[in-house]
Amino acid sequence: MSLRNINQAPVAVIVGATSKWQSDGRNTKMAHGKEIDDSHIPIGIRWGVGGALAQKFAQEGFFTVLTTRKESNATSLETAINKQGGACMIVELDLASEESVRSAFTQIRTQAGDPDVLIYNAGYLEGRDLPADKELLEYIEVEMFDTAHHIASRGPFLVAKEVLPAMREKGEGSFFFSNNSKSLRGTKRYTGESLYYPRVMMRALSQVLTEEYSEHGIHVANIVIDGLIDSPGTRALPKAQINPDAIINPIKIAEAFFYLHTQDRSCWTHELQLTPFPTKPSF
Repeated sequence: MSLRNINQAPVAVIVGATSKWQSDGRNTKMAHGKEIDDSHIPIGIRWGVGGALAQKFAQEGFFTVLTTRKESNATSLETAINKQGGACMIVELDLASEESVRSAFTQIRTQAGDPDVLIYNAGYLEGRDLPADKELLEYIEVEMFDTAHHIASRGPFLVAKEVLPAMREKGEGSFFFSNNSKSLRGTKRYTGESLYYPRVMMRALSQVLTEEYSEHGIHVANIVIDGLIDSPGTRALPKAQINPDAIINPIKIAEAFFYLHTQDRSCWTHELQLTPFPTKPSF
C-alpha cells in the first residue's frame, strides 16, 4: 500500500474516484434493493468513470489520489491499483465542507505533492428517489438543491482555488470536468434523474477557467459524458440489458481523458462530448 509519493511521480487527483453505481453504491442499492455481484465484471469497469480514471492514470505512471467521502468506498479500488503495480492513496473529501476541501488538499500536497492533473468527477443522486408526480421544480426540497449546488458548482470552485495557483506558478497542468449532457442546456428532470440544473454552471466555470488560465499553461476542459455509463449497477438495469450498445465503457472514457492530458498545447481541446454510436448526441 502506497501512502506517500516516495518516487516523486507526477500526481493525478481524481475527485470522486468511486461510483454510486458500483456494486455496493447508493444508486445501486436504491435501484435494485441490494448490492450487486461484480465478480464477473472487468476490473476496469467496477467503479465506473472514477475508478477507470484512477486505474488509467496509475497505469501511466502517475501517483493517483482517490478522493471519496468515506475511505471504505475506495479500499477495493486501491487494492486493485496496487495489484496492477500502480501507486495511490485515499483521501476523504466532503465537497459540501470548505474545511474538508482545504484539509484534503493540504494532505494531498504534503503526502503526494501538487497535482499535475485534477479531474473533477464528483456526482450525486439527490432527486433520483422522487416519484414521477414530483418532477416539477416546486416539489424539490431546498436541501436537495443545496446538495446538487455544492457538488456541481460550489465544490469545483473550491477545488479550483486549491489547485490552480500551483499549476499557474509551474506553467502547466490539466484541470478537467467530468460532466453530463444536462450541462449543455437546462431540461426537465425526469423520474430517476438527479437534479442536474447546476451542471450548466459547472460547464460555465470550465469556460471561465479556460479563458483565465489557458494563457498560464493550464489545460481546462469540460468532458460531456452523453449516456449511460457501464458499471455493476447500471449494467443490471433493464434498459441497459435491452440495448447494451448504448452503454458507455468507462475504460474508453478514461482513455479519452488521458488523450486530453497528452495533447500538444498548440491544439488543445476544451470541450469533448462522448456519445455511444446508436444514440443521438445531445445538444
